[in-house]
Amino acid sequence: MRRLFFFIILFICTHLLLAQPLPRVSPEDVDLDPQVLQQADRVIEQAIADSIIPGAVLLVMRSNKIAYHKAYGYRQLVPQKKPMELNTIFDLASITKPLATATSIMILLDRGYLRLKDAVDLYVPEFKSYKGPFSDKPIRLIHLLTHTSGLPPYAPVAELKEKYGSPAPDSLIRYIATVKRHHAPGTYFKYSCLNFITLQRVVKSITGQPLDVFAKRNIFEKLGMKNTFYTLPKNKIQACAATERLENGEVLIGRVHDPLARIINGGVSGNAGVFSTAEDLAVFSAMLLNQGAWNGQRILNRLTVQKMISVPAGFEAFGRALGWDVSSPYNSNLGDLFSSKAFGHTGYTGTSIAIDPEYQVAVILLTNRVHPTDSGSVVRLRSLISNIVGASIK
Repeated sequence: MRRLFFFIILFICTHLLLAQPLPRVSPEDVDLDPQVLQQADRVIEQAIADSIIPGAVLLVMRSNKIAYHKAYGYRQLVPQKKPMELNTIFDLASITKPLATATSIMILLDRGYLRLKDAVDLYVPEFKSYKGPFSDKPIRLIHLLTHTSGLPPYAPVAELKEKYGSPAPDSLIRYIATVKRHHAPGTYFKYSCLNFITLQRVVKSITGQPLDVFAKRNIFEKLGMKNTFYTLPKNKIQACAATERLENGEVLIGRVHDPLARIINGGVSGNAGVFSTAEDLAVFSAMLLNQGAWNGQRILNRLTVQKMISVPAGFEAFGRALGWDVSSPYNSNLGDLFSSKAFGHTGYTGTSIAIDPEYQVAVILLTNRVHPTDSGSVVRLRSLISNIVGASIK
């Protein structure tokens, strides 16, 4: 009986530990200049005034402590205005790629289920059916992770829906496996959502679990990311930032914006579909900066983290790490001042994350730029914010 009591107490203490939020400190406590950081307020508020974004949440973390966390503007403009809040949940769009999909793949690498040089058709047999250009050169997992596979950027959603119905994830995989390739694998960089939808199928092939289940059990729950989901609970939907107003007048709130993920993959997709908050992303960033472990939970081996955030040998010209961006043309969110070790990712809805291991800093900027219409660009805004944070480092 005493032993049972001990294990119950241990279980409760472990879950309380996982629920511990990141410490909140003043910028000065982690050697950031608060007056410089405050320039971010001006830049974001100007973007709101110029109707580039309706609102934003900015979080700056250094040394695994939250030093700056602010909400600006509105999370929803139509059909009614709702103010942005610190705990607003955002459609992360393509941040799903490194957060859920690539991390799941690296966990499986850690556990000895795969290697980066494995051909995709080892896990997705449909790829054996391809007979088009470059069919003699197999696509490997490393090609999918670095966007050098030769697969096209996207898929014709309306055409696939008309032909196969909705959702139709199996038909989508067959389409991806047999679609004409743009170039030989490993010879050219072309950003493609199809790469990460394929990796989603690899995870399921190995584990027998859908990506959302595997990521929840092995990443989100272990890190205590309590507001990170593929499928939002009903009581969380009203905390979401709204995205685009569709042609039928519906405003997307709590449903993934990306059409391939929403219409063809049923909301759970390797390229998009995860919803989260700035604080949960900070916890994930802390895990990476802490070489794969956080709050007593190891998600990745330290060598695996280093491999994941580094550009692989022979891929230097493309500037892509394994799921992360280092120096490709898409890396505007890293700004101009961070070190060469910095990495990050952006999301189409207006989200971004930038992490610099050298300075132990993470910048999480979440906006809903596609609300109510897909018109504003946050490319410049992301760079300005990262530059401000970089300039604040003492």
